[in-house]
Amino acid sequence: MSAPRLELDLAAIHHNAGVLVSTLAPLGIAVTGVTKAVLGSPAVAGAMLDAGVARLGESRVENLERLRGAGITAETMLIRSPMRSQVDRVVAVADISCVTEASVVEALSAAAMAAGTVHRLVVMVDLGDRREGVLPDDLVDAARRVLELPGVRLHGIGTNLACQNGVCPDLTNMAQLSDLADRVEAALGVELVLVSGGNSANLEWALSDPAVGVGRINDLRLGESILLGRETLHRHPVPGLRVDAASLFAEVIESKVKPSTPVGRIAQTAFGWAPPGPLDEAGTARTIVAIGHQDTDPAGLDPPLGTRIVGASSDHLVVSSPTPLEAGAEIRFGVDYSALLRAMTSPFVEHLVEPRADVRAPAAG
Repeated sequence: MSAPRLELDLAAIHHNAGVLVSTLAPLGIAVTGVTKAVLGSPAVAGAMLDAGVARLGESRVENLERLRGAGITAETMLIRSPMRSQVDRVVAVADISCVTEASVVEALSAAAMAAGTVHRLVVMVDLGDRREGVLPDDLVDAARRVLELPGVRLHGIGTNLACQNGVCPDLTNMAQLSDLADRVEAALGVELVLVSGGNSANLEWALSDPAVGVGRINDLRLGESILLGRETLHRHPVPGLRVDAASLFAEVIESKVKPSTPVGRIAQTAFGWAPPGPLDEAGTARTIVAIGHQDTDPAGLDPPLGTRIVGASSDHLVVSSPTPLEAGAEIRFGVDYSALLRAMTSPFVEHLVEPRADVRAPAAG
């Protein structure tokens, strides 16, 4: 096999999706399986669908086109507000779009009318994380504008927390979203099908005290928890989930016992100022593997037990190992979300999806 190589274990992904679906279902919450970190992989999407996710969520129309091109017919949601320049493509491959801008809603209306279809919209509201969404006081007017336009239908409302400023989903802001759903319905005389509470950061809130209830929230958009088995507020493993679904393999190109402390006048490194180097580690090897910032996020790699990452440049990763390793040997790293996303995006990293014998064809929707 070639390296660097990212391996995805469909059995682990299927397991995680199934556990989350079955855990959240008694609370009245369905799962939107988010495939953006794996570039809309049809195989990963198939594993999620086979495990019972309600729909697929994507942030890029190109990935939705990849899914549709693979024959996947499941319901899809564009979870980033569409670009006006792509509205024709959006209505062709997405069933639902999350929206925030009136001009984009108008463009989607025109595109849907031209395509002879009805496009469903979820109006996003900003509940404090200060990324996308209308402000709460503007939500009713934004929803009313959707109702006034042909070719589009008000499907629901949603919010997103934690991604921009780390604001935690909690009883207060989730209750606010439920109240806003009631307010929209009362003001406009409609019934909202979807009240999407957020992402993997919502698991702590949703699962902390089931007796409290989740209000009107009936959907969570889950990506990292399915792919990596972790919630995103503290990156703690979610009980019952596997954290080994993704592994990054890199090849050793040099390994020698030599001093670790730099010698000479110190200036910036290839990526700015580096923290002070470690003291000499007598008897340890400095091992270089052929991977770097151009391939992944070095800070998001979890090296094997007994080794330590000590530095990285664009195409070199230096680790400290107890003994020298043979050139050509591979080192396996665990990945966090950032490392996974960048490894999937790099053209220099091979992507290998490990099949599951008990999952039907990945393209099934």
